[in-house]
Amino acid sequence: MGDKLKRYEKVEYLGEGQFATVYKARDAVNDTIVAVKKIKLGSRAEAQDGINRTALREIKLLQELKHPNIINLMDVFGHKSNVSLVFDFMDTDLEVIIKDNNIVLTPANIKAYMLMTLQGLEYLHINWILHRDLKPNNLLVNCNGVLKIGDFGLAKFYGSPNRIYTHQVVTRWYRAPELLFGARMYGTGIDMWAIGCILAELLLRVPFFPGDSDLDQLTRIFQVLGTPTDEMWPVSIVALYCNDHVNGRQSINAVVMYFVHEVHENFSGEVVMAILPVTLL
Repeated sequence: MGDKLKRYEKVEYLGEGQFATVYKARDAVNDTIVAVKKIKLGSRAEAQDGINRTALREIKLLQELKHPNIINLMDVFGHKSNVSLVFDFMDTDLEVIIKDNNIVLTPANIKAYMLMTLQGLEYLHINWILHRDLKPNNLLVNCNGVLKIGDFGLAKFYGSPNRIYTHQVVTRWYRAPELLFGARMYGTGIDMWAIGCILAELLLRVPFFPGDSDLDQLTRIFQVLGTPTDEMWPVSIVALYCNDHVNGRQSINAVVMYFVHEVHENFSGEVVMAILPVTLL
């Protein structure tokens, strides 16, 4: 492990969260710049096992994913009470770009960002993976304008219509109404809702539903889209799934996948990747 520590030479501290620290590093073997995410192990029991569950899930998923619009996990190594993940280095993220008033986002730029996001998301959904935390600062962008979906700490395999999940996923501003209502059974629609919120934010340059609480979030959504009726929001989500199968209709997931494909097909106009200004590099 000492060799790995020497291989990735720290260049710059990038940021820190509750469970991880990220820094820019130089790969001494390939002479390339990478990003290293150092994850702190949790309890002593987890440390004895060598890795915590969240980190293990992220590593397992990313090792199986290979797509131009998904962040690439290049290496994994442990040291003392930390495990480090080595990724492609991405210069910035969509949140920074949206907030920078010096950057002009043309319709062609917005199309490009959305197309790359949807291509990556389609790949995830085809492989039965929910991201569950799509938001602008998890959409990473390099200096050539290429966008990659990152941060798979909440991602999860899905598939069974009776599978129960936690509703405490997705940052509130990008959280689908069913999650705010406490739904424990959901599918790809929660990722698609987040994508819609991100598209609106790209166009408006401010968050579309910046709720202060779950109740305020629902209120803001209803003010824009209207309060759902019984027809729009069935009392029993279980019944909704059962009816789909009994009547032979397409499942919710199949409908969403069809929608993603159609969006790809309709992005036939000009698409231009935005080269980042020097101030962001």
